Amino acid sequence: VVLALIANALWGLGRRAVRGLLAAAIGAGVLVLSLAGGNEIALLFAGGLVALLADSLRRRVAPPPGAAVPAALLGAGSGFAAALPSLGVLFLTCLKIGAVMYGSGYVLLAFLRADFVTRLGWLTDRQLLDAIAVGQVTPGPLFTSATFIGYLVAGWRGALAGTLGIFLPSFVFVLISRPFLPKLRQSPALASLLDGVNIAALGLMAAVGLQLARASIVDLPTAAIGLAAAALLAWGRLNATWIVLGGGAFGLALRALG
Repeated sequence: VVLALIANALWGLGRRAVRGLLAAAIGAGVLVLSLAGGNEIALLFAGGLVALLADSLRRRVAPPPGAAVPAALLGAGSGFAAALPSLGVLFLTCLKIGAVMYGSGYVLLAFLRADFVTRLGWLTDRQLLDAIAVGQVTPGPLFTSATFIGYLVAGWRGALAGTLGIFLPSFVFVLISRPFLPKLRQSPALASLLDGVNIAALGLMAAVGLQLARASIVDLPTAAIGLAAAALLAWGRLNATWIVLGGGAFGLALRALG
């Protein structure tokens, strides 16, 4: 069901964000590079820079200074590989994700998988899907999945550390940037940068959806649940929470019958 939610979000966001061949090329490039192991933060900013440079060429002006992505940011989190579970690393990882994540809430999956499944090895793909499902059926934004992940890693202390880490940057950034955002969006160069980052975010969503599909669609019943969920979401009259709960109930029924 989570995969169907990702696909539905991709379809809805893609119809608004993909406008022209350049946008489609950026999204496809990010998808391919992400599947090949590219750093998700670097790809997110690279998509914005490509759109910015292309728009600059069209306008025959140079890109604004400071548009380059700091090298330290591109490699953020890469030093956590094979780390043992600890509250400090958990908090800092969630803090980094909360600070750099951009776009739809489902882009969160790409960042969570890159850190907690691939780099740290603390979770499996199935546990990550469980965390996203919990985030869907509990009140609040999808970010609450970090609470469940923290609990899986380090109990209630981990749940607290994960929650604080992933939400803290949002409060700080909103407080600092709110007076400037309307003026920034009026800048043609920065508008192009944001459009490119939006497209790159969609590419990351598609990549993590394909990667998680291998862990979740394992037989005909799971494929049937996914297709049914996709159809219900396309119908658009049923809340996603009920679809998630329905998928869980169907899975329990299959287990009882088996």
